[in-house]
Amino acid sequence: MRARVIGVAGLMLLVGAGTAAADDAHPSLRFAVSFPSSLRQAAADGRVYVVLSRKDTPEPREQIDITGGVPFWGRNVDGLRPGRTAYVDGQAYGYPLERLRDLPSGRYTVQAFFNVYTTFHRADGSTVKLHMPCGDGQDLFNSPGNMYGTPQTIDVAPRRSGTIRLNLDHVITPAQPVPAGGTCQQGNPADTPHVKHIKILSPSLSKFWGQPMYVGANVLLPADYDASGNTRYPVEYHFAHFTTNAPHGFREDQGNAFSKWWMSGSAPRFISVEVREENPFYDSSYVVNSANLGPYGDATTKELIPAIDARFRTIAAPWARITAGGSTGGWEALASQVFYPDVYGGTFAGYPDPVDFHRHQIVNVYGDANAYDTIRDWDRTPRPDSRNVAGDTNYVMAQENLWELARGDRDRSGGAWAIWEAVYGPQGADGYPALAWDKRTGAIDPAVSARWKPMDLSAKLAAEWPALGPKLQGRIYVYVGDTDTYFLNDAVELLQQTLGARTSPTADATFVYGRAKQHGWSPYTAQEWFTVYADYIARHAPAGTDVRAWRGPAAKARLNPSGGVIVPPEKSVGLPR
Repeated sequence: MRARVIGVAGLMLLVGAGTAAADDAHPSLRFAVSFPSSLRQAAADGRVYVVLSRKDTPEPREQIDITGGVPFWGRNVDGLRPGRTAYVDGQAYGYPLERLRDLPSGRYTVQAFFNVYTTFHRADGSTVKLHMPCGDGQDLFNSPGNMYGTPQTIDVAPRRSGTIRLNLDHVITPAQPVPAGGTCQQGNPADTPHVKHIKILSPSLSKFWGQPMYVGANVLLPADYDASGNTRYPVEYHFAHFTTNAPHGFREDQGNAFSKWWMSGSAPRFISVEVREENPFYDSSYVVNSANLGPYGDATTKELIPAIDARFRTIAAPWARITAGGSTGGWEALASQVFYPDVYGGTFAGYPDPVDFHRHQIVNVYGDANAYDTIRDWDRTPRPDSRNVAGDTNYVMAQENLWELARGDRDRSGGAWAIWEAVYGPQGADGYPALAWDKRTGAIDPAVSARWKPMDLSAKLAAEWPALGPKLQGRIYVYVGDTDTYFLNDAVELLQQTLGARTSPTADATFVYGRAKQHGWSPYTAQEWFTVYADYIARHAPAGTDVRAWRGPAAKARLNPSGGVIVPPEKSVGLPR
């Protein structure tokens, strides 16, 4: 749910002959940022930033964070040509200090950065400018194509320093070599004996975005997989944030417990797949069709999965495919099952992103007036965003949302709140996501938030149960800590109530809560999960199916683990007042 640069970054301080100095005509502080034609010949659209720190290591851009981070300011730029200047001045928006004038005078290590936008002419007629990731998972300050300068330590006085000129002198390059005629989209990880990679051009996404768009996957093969064999295997579709690493941390040298077990004779034989779907908004698409991201659900189920089935010896049938994942991956696992019940045969979703928008973390998007504060007649209380197990607030809603706003307006921050708005909500008149709330004040627009309902999994299940129920009965398993860091257990409990009220058929869904457990809690280890999957798939296989070739010695697993509590819907807690 939460996501994550290297290299030197740069700053040459040049005024006139090349030293930092005050501009008498403009005594208030501003930064003039430019790049030479030797770095980039084409004009650049994007967002320019200046980052300041009282420490010289690590680089200032590596010190940006929601809490405990350093101040930075950003401003949009269109058509900046080599040698021309973009100003970060009093109009720039910053975090945690909103304006440059709020910066105390002092000695700072300063760094300039430029996030480069690509212009997309989309099939829906909209034109938008967004950063296209390049095998980095939309890691803004470490994304190939972006420019940065070398940090420099200088004295800064907001009311006296005048114009400080900064030169961008480095461009980030892809972390993995790009093959001739290839693309850096979705990365280019190297294959190993048991970990293979697939990347395809998506016709549906390319049409939507108006340029070639790719999706990919990391594929972990079982120990005895042999290209000349004829055994076919069930598949775990494990959803997560973008990575080019092997599923479940597998290592060919068997340097961890999972790898040793996977290669042993005691592990059931599975193929494990993690999709790679970095995109212009985030490191993951949420694998559904949405107004702002396009048909990523269809690209996954109708383009990528058939390509995987064609290349690898999968059992290409819904009963042999399960979805799994945690956090963002947990939402994706559940949503994939709900939106594509004829593609997958069961879901095991952990601590999912909000599954009922009456509790979007701690905000009721349908009923609350403000996302940042609980507002009463004579006072207002900030809403917590993140907590520890003792109940202490790590940071509040306004902090993370304003941090994202400084990174990029129009939901171009690469952050969690931005992608939720992009995936769950409608497109705005300007082609960017319609804002469910004012980013500066938190005031909710009920006309926009009401249009999130098609992506509200709880609402969708309730509304479409006559059609979905026969396909999903007994196929939903959800687990979460009851003190989830981001309050995600609240929405899970509402989902449990929704499913508990279903009849004709009953849902027979399983919910497990970890007592005093936070975000990331799981009732099983990865090894134990595959035992659960093997038992589940064997029980749902068509009558007469011989499962011995892949199931091996897997013991029958329990879906009510120790350490978790299955709570009946009528006893769910933490519901909205």
